Parts: sequence; structure tokens; C-alpha cells
Amino acid sequence: MVSLVEGVHMSELINNREYRQKALKEIILELHQGKSVQEVKDKFDKIAVGMNPAELSLIEQGLINEGLPVEEVQRLCDVHAAVFRESLEKNPELSVVAGHPAEIFIAENQALQRLIDQEIKPILIKLKQASGHTEKELVLQLIEKLNLLWDVDKHYRRKEDLVFPFLEKYEITGPPKVMWGVDDKIRNLLRESKGLAVTYQSPQKQELVAKTEETLEQIEEMIFKEEKIFLPMAMETLSEDEWYQALIDSDEIGYCLVEPKSNWKPSREYVDKNSINLSNERTISHVKFETGFLSVQEIELIYRHLPVDITFVDENGVVKFFSATKDRIFPRTRTIIGRKVENCHPPGSADVVEKIVQDFKNGKKDNEDFWIKMGDKYVYIRYFAVRDKVGKFAGVLEVTQNIKPIQAINGEKRITD
Repeated sequence: MVSLVEGVHMSELINNREYRQKALKEIILELHQGKSVQEVKDKFDKIAVGMNPAELSLIEQGLINEGLPVEEVQRLCDVHAAVFRESLEKNPELSVVAGHPAEIFIAENQALQRLIDQEIKPILIKLKQASGHTEKELVLQLIEKLNLLWDVDKHYRRKEDLVFPFLEKYEITGPPKVMWGVDDKIRNLLRESKGLAVTYQSPQKQELVAKTEETLEQIEEMIFKEEKIFLPMAMETLSEDEWYQALIDSDEIGYCLVEPKSNWKPSREYVDKNSINLSNERTISHVKFETGFLSVQEIELIYRHLPVDITFVDENGVVKFFSATKDRIFPRTRTIIGRKVENCHPPGSADVVEKIVQDFKNGKKDNEDFWIKMGDKYVYIRYFAVRDKVGKFAGVLEVTQNIKPIQAINGEKRITD
């Protein structure tokens, strides 16, 4: 039974939260009505003590439920974050075990921040002062880094496709819609930045630098919102099973710049195998082909033992698979999964790759071969158009092999020898 004192204390907590939410709604509405950040900041500071970072998202949900358009909440989302930043920055860093989806999001954000701070911003600083040949070289470097930065799309897609649905199950629909809108804004800014860089002419320098800086600023703002608002809210809301479901579905989308460090799983010992399989052993399942059938494990082992490296890109130009052979000629990491193939090559060869794919799509060619010397290796690189039974284009298969040992073969060696 709850004591009278406990009951009063609980009532105070509820009333404080209700008061705080009412006051925060008033502040947000004042911002929407045109007041400046500074005009509302003093009012906010008085009620910010003890505020849970998830409250901001719940308040946005309440405003949307009351009829405020999602687009309007999204329009001033950055203003909200600016007002609440000082309070949110005082919150402790989110602590999550290695390999947990939230920890992977944080690790990716750290990698994004390093890419921005250590590689892209220095290029922009130099570009502002450069001219002539140096300017062109810097733009090529920038294109390469923007291609890497596009990995953020996989980060956002995992958030949108794997975490948002669970939040919506708990009737938290507004904040995900707002954040998704901002994600799309960032994607568009990044496309525009890359477009300006690819078609670069010297008079566009100021526009290119400004657009890229705006893109970086928005990505950095999203990093802040994810780690101070979105992830704490999601950690409070989702069950371990739901996080685990998000984790096992993540490989299909891919990772951003870094790979998960470990295989996290829920802490309890037993789980219904019909819902989620937590054992380290794969469930035995088979794939039936026209010429036989293989278990999933057998398929993976075959790919690992092929004497060639293969990579498959689907009909939309997205990298879907690569074989993990022991001595791969061109190293691959799982961060490449889900990346557009043109973003996996340096700017100088991107046009060639695009031309090959177009020739495959329109039926002009079925394969294209290249061969290069790499140290003590003589590397034979072959691209094949993959088509279905009726000839419809389904993707591109890259096959790479060191043919130097083959070139050295002479005479005969029979199986009876």
C-alpha cells in the first residue's frame, strides 16, 4: 500500500511534469509565433532543471496530436534544439554496451564527426584560398569525402526503417516524422553539395563551400539530437527483443563508416525460438536451386573458399554482397553494404564505372575486363551483367583474381600424378 507521504510525493512529481510540459509547450508555440531564441531562453531555464531528454519529443508529439502540422514542428526543430541545447548538454553521455544498436549509432556518429572535422572541413578551409590546379585537386578530394559522407544515408535508414516502427507501436509517431523530415533535408543538401562539386566551375566556389558547410552543420545538429533526445527516448521505450530485432535486420541495410565491434544479444538466457533466435548457431535452413539445394552455412562456406573474390551490385546500383575470402585482393568491410557503387570508387574512375553499368543495363555489353599489376600480383578484374531468364537486367557481378600463378603454369599435371 502507498503511504500518504509517498502519495503526496508522487502527486508532486506528476504535477511538476505536467507543469513543465505545459510550460514547454508554451515556449515552443512562442517560437512558432516568431519569438527569438533569446526571448524564450530565460523562461526555459527556470523549468529545465531535472528535465528528461525524452520530454521534448513527447511534447512535440502532444503538439502534433493537438493539430500542429508536422511540417511546422519540423521547420523550427533546430530552434527548439537551440533553446534546449544548454540543458541537454548537461545530461550525462548515454552508456550502452558494445554491439547494442544504440552503441552502433553512437560509434557511427563519432566516425561522422571525425570525417567532418579531420577531413572535410580542412579541405573547405584550403579551398576558400586556393586557385588554379590546386583548386581542382581540392574539389576532387572533396568529392571523394562527400561520397564517404553519403554513408550517413545507411545510418538514417536503419533509424527510420528499424527503430521508428517500434516507436510508432508505442504511439510515438510525431517525433519520428519530424526527424525523418530533417533526415531527408540532409540527404537533399548532401546531393546538392555533391552535384555542385561534380560539375564544378571556379565561379561556383562560394556556393559549393556554403552548401557543403550547411550540410555539415545539419549533420552535426542531427548527431546532437540523436544522442541527446532520440536515443535516450528510444532506450526508455524499446524492449531488448525489439532492439535485437533491429540489430539482426541491420546487416541488410549496412553500416556507416564503421563496423559493429561485437554481437550483442538480450541479457536473459531464454527466448522463444519462434520469435527471435538468440543462439550462436544458425537455424538450419536450405535454399533450393534448379541444380540442387544447400544450407545457408554451406553457401557461406562455398563463397569463402572460392579461388576468386566476388562482389554483387543490384539493379539499382547498390552493393548487396561480397565474398569474404581469406586473402582478398581488394579489402571490403560491411560498411560497403547498402552503398551506391559510384560512391565506392574515386572520382577519377566513377564515370567509367557508371558507363559500364549503363552499357550493361541497355544491353550494349555483357561483360568488361581489366587487368593491372599490384606488387607481386597480376590482378584480373571482370564485370558481368547479371540477367534473369528473360534477359532483364538484375545487377552487376565483379570477379577479381590474381592470375600470376596461372600464367606460370606449363606442361601438364594429371589427377593420376
